[in-house]
Amino acid sequence: MNAQHHLEPVRRVSIDAMRDARLSTREDLVVVEEPLEIRVAVAGDEGPGTSLSVTMRTPGQDVELAVGFLHGEGIIRSRDDVAGTRIVGLDGNIVRIQLAAGAVFDAGRLQRHFYTTSSCGVCGNASLAAVERMLRSPRVDATLKVSAALIESLSDRARERQAVFRETGGLHASCLFDAEGKLLDVREDVGRHNALDKLVGARLLAGELPLSNAVLFLSGRASFELLQKAAAAGIPAVAAVGAPSSLAIDLAERTGILLVGFLRGRSFNVYAHRERLH
Repeated sequence: MNAQHHLEPVRRVSIDAMRDARLSTREDLVVVEEPLEIRVAVAGDEGPGTSLSVTMRTPGQDVELAVGFLHGEGIIRSRDDVAGTRIVGLDGNIVRIQLAAGAVFDAGRLQRHFYTTSSCGVCGNASLAAVERMLRSPRVDATLKVSAALIESLSDRARERQAVFRETGGLHASCLFDAEGKLLDVREDVGRHNALDKLVGARLLAGELPLSNAVLFLSGRASFELLQKAAAAGIPAVAAVGAPSSLAIDLAERTGILLVGFLRGRSFNVYAHRERLH
């Protein structure tokens, strides 16, 4: 594969399709899934940096993904902590983030093995102590009130901007809306946590965190890790097409996040902070 191919989010493949009891050859578009290595270099380090994570992702917005990931881990707190970013390696599958002088980073103290897959970002925890550390997420600004009508409209509004999903049917999306329901940004990826990292990373680099007046829409289920990333970004309301986990509900309760699940048209369940829905 050449470097340019690695940067494409979709690939055309030849398939055999069964239709009306007959097989026929046709072309199909599939989502690309490739590894991305995230490296961190402290201020003044001119070397390759420290490798922290390998995640299976859909190519595109790789710097945003890396920055969002590092923000969720507490390594980067604002754009002032980022001195530089670049894609390295012959195939474009390595991102190197240079930290500013004020950023604190001690790789030896990290209590998590940073190997993630496209389906699970917490699978590599070294111990339950790492989960406890993640549970200490800050409380969000919970003054935002969200209308039921706005929640009901999110799926249709999000679908209009899910370009790669329309082509392949194989991606998760994280979509950010304002309090009036205007779509602010959307990111897609084969991994649900990657899509959110890309979204948060983009807003961090734009200097827009915390996102205290935003509503997050998730195209899949609401896992604990996604709620942790939302809380770290200051997002006060999360609505998901799928189900939340028990730990996600506990974290939403603890951090002040309005959590909605099973959002299907005008039907949804409220799992945390019902008082913020009107």
